[in-house]
Amino acid sequence: MFVGHYAAALAARAAEPRAPLWSYVAACQLMDIGWAGLIMTGAEKFSVNPDLPGSPLELYHMPFTHSLPGAVAWSVGGALLARWILKTPWRASLFVGLAVFSHWVLDFLVHRPDLELWFGGDKVGLGWWNWPAPEATLEMGLVAAAGAVWAWRRAKTGLSVWPAATFLLILTGVQIVSSMMPMNPDPVRTGAMTLGVYLLVTAIAWLVERRPGRAA
Repeated sequence: MFVGHYAAALAARAAEPRAPLWSYVAACQLMDIGWAGLIMTGAEKFSVNPDLPGSPLELYHMPFTHSLPGAVAWSVGGALLARWILKTPWRASLFVGLAVFSHWVLDFLVHRPDLELWFGGDKVGLGWWNWPAPEATLEMGLVAAAGAVWAWRRAKTGLSVWPAATFLLILTGVQIVSSMMPMNPDPVRTGAMTLGVYLLVTAIAWLVERRPGRAA
């Protein structure tokens, strides 16, 4: 799952607007941001198997970012960073933490069994990646539903829905482009490209709400 993770950011933004959209966008992909850095160092590992249906990724070693204890740690860290650096209220900080943890929950739906329940323990995953069409429908459906809620929230408070529409359109384009690009087995290139994409989407989220006092 890639773009589908941003559904959690949009839903969180609608439910708790006191944290900026870009913080939720970064939060929902924080585990993968960490993963990108760790595969470049060799601390976590993956391989590419083009014979697999759907995603060709074999994520056979990622205990620090995608194990259940790891996900909890990243979620707590994200909430504390929002509180201490962004000075968000505790409720908004909690929503940032929940956005981080949503990544593990959504990965559980689509990943093949590669998510450790504890360090070195059993691995789980429902494997929707093996059915590309339903998986893609799930991703885009989640994003569309969450985006509609955010747009409704903006309209209810008298704000333009164009930021929501623009961001959803950009996410759709990112999904299309990413689905057409082959996966590179080189960890440094894959990690760098992954980081670049996540930082770009985060920057776009900041841009669509760049005017102070106008976000909701």
